[in-house]
Amino acid sequence: MAAHRLPYLPKPLDAFNAAPADEARALLLRCLHSLRWSHRVAAHRPYPDLDSLLAAADEAAYDLSPTDLAEALAGETLPELPEDTYSAAHMALSAAHAAYEARFGHAFVIYVGATHPDEAIDHILEAIRSRLTNDPEEERVIAAEELRRLANERLAQLLRGAGPYPSAAPPRGATSRNAPAPGR
Repeated sequence: MAAHRLPYLPKPLDAFNAAPADEARALLLRCLHSLRWSHRVAAHRPYPDLDSLLAAADEAAYDLSPTDLAEALAGETLPELPEDTYSAAHMALSAAHAAYEARFGHAFVIYVGATHPDEAIDHILEAIRSRLTNDPEEERVIAAEELRRLANERLAQLLRGAGPYPSAAPPRGATSRNAPAPGR
């Protein structure tokens, strides 16, 4: 008797590779809000595996121009805090972020994927305060690196999803919970 086989369900990477270009770019823009980056990564499909896609996304992120970086940073938002976070932490994070944004003109971005959730707020606050002392060019380089790491983690999370189409929700716990601003 033959073993029962389940019908073939495309993997998220297969669906990404086969998607129309505008759909692939839209998914990529959820990871990093840079039109040039999304066009470049989508244009090199198909990718044989997730590692190849992540390497291409990484390379494209390293090539962001100052204008591309500004566009990507404009798509970022203040990290969301868990609902049970003390209001003092919300106020401290909001104040630190406002000071950062006033100094550098864009949202603070940081990758905290390996940080324990209970330590994330302290890590973010410490990083904002530390990075406020940077000169604008030094901070641009750091922000670009953080965006690159965020984009790769977001992309990996979306394409490791179950079923043929990745979820519309941002990956939970993959980053500092910086999700691109809705509708951007």
